[in-house]
Amino acid sequence: MSGSPVYEKEIVAIILYTSCFFMVVAFFLVAFFYFSRKKIIQKEVEKRDLEIQYRKEQLHAVIVTQEEERKRIAQDLHDDISSKLNIVSLNSHLLSSPNLTEAETNEITDTIISLTAKALENSRKIAHNLLPPVFEKFGLNAGVRELCDEFESSKAVKVHYHNGIDFDSNHNDRHLHIFRILQELMNNSLRHGKATEIWIDFKVENEIQTCYYKDNGIGFDSENAENQKGLGMKNIDSRISFLKGIIEIHSEIGKGISVVFTF
Repeated sequence: MSGSPVYEKEIVAIILYTSCFFMVVAFFLVAFFYFSRKKIIQKEVEKRDLEIQYRKEQLHAVIVTQEEERKRIAQDLHDDISSKLNIVSLNSHLLSSPNLTEAETNEITDTIISLTAKALENSRKIAHNLLPPVFEKFGLNAGVRELCDEFESSKAVKVHYHNGIDFDSNHNDRHLHIFRILQELMNNSLRHGKATEIWIDFKVENEIQTCYYKDNGIGFDSENAENQKGLGMKNIDSRISFLKGIIEIHSEIGKGISVVFTF
């Protein structure tokens, strides 16, 4: 017995409406996933662009730092070495002058010896700034200790240094970046922070080598991004990136600076 036409029409209508409903739902789901995926891809592209831009800034900072270092070395060579050697050369020619008295000869000779000694000492200082011999021979721990002693010799700052890591000398290429980071931080503490005390502590925490650094200087507002865009900080960031570490910087005005970085 067949159903009534009205009943059949209702069933067809229900099936039709149900099909339309599922088609609409499917359409919205496809559209939702499409636009969600598109948004995710867009975010990934933006993130990649930011990373590329950040790497470019890091590279630029390294290049600028290298150029500044070259200029400083060239200036030191010109002012401290070249000028003294020029005077030594002039005095050497004077020694060949006729009719020089013994007193004049002795005076010229003493001048040559004195200037040569000063030029030698200055050349050692320049070489030391490029790569401290103690670091090269005995590693990071000895290099940092000597760096602390150098800062303390100025009588302007007291440095408290503790090391709980047995540094492998085979990793000196990596350790040089750590040394330069500390050098930059200490220079900033003294020059900009006006600090009178500095604390440096190397530890191994959760199998991760970590350095804790702080000073008692005038500090700055670390929440303000502009305060961390200086050339020195970009150079530190690039070294941390090379070490595949992370760095956290916290400071408040009047409360010094606290830095933690891993390597």
